[in-house]
Amino acid sequence: MIDWFGFVIVAITTLVGAGFVVTMYSLGVRLTAVSADDEAHVNHVAQWGAYVCFGFCVLAVAIAIILIVPAFSAAAAHLIGSIF
Repeated sequence: MIDWFGFVIVAITTLVGAGFVVTMYSLGVRLTAVSADDEAHVNHVAQWGAYVCFGFCVLAVAIAIILIVPAFSAAAAHLIGSIF
């Protein structure tokens, strides 16, 4: 029998996660373009904002890989268990 509630949770989580990664990446690309608009003056706030957005993308992908791969998931659970 199919667990439809579990299916819905996975579908919603996938959509939210994909939307987050796409939004952060596109915002990072936009901020990179804004920081390089004026060649004489670099907008450092936009440049650091782009770095933060790309960092969130990398973090989200790394967490997803840790959750999907069983060996990484077990190692992360052991590491977190030893910390707390």
